Amino acid sequence: MIKLVKVDKNKCIGCGACASVCPDGFEIKNGKSTVKNKKAKCIEEAISVCPVGAISK
Repeated sequence: MIKLVKVDKNKCIGCGACASVCPDGFEIKNGKSTVKNKKAKCIEEAISVCPVGAISK
């Protein structure tokens, strides 16, 4: 089963922490984080480093 990974665009501050620790899974587009690969192995780490809790699954 594929995990549903979401970024809450209202919470996201575009700091890039998720893309820094998980470049395979996230990228910053238009000042907000975007999921580019929900199967990336580093998704959990990205969730844990988000300072505003904008990433969930």
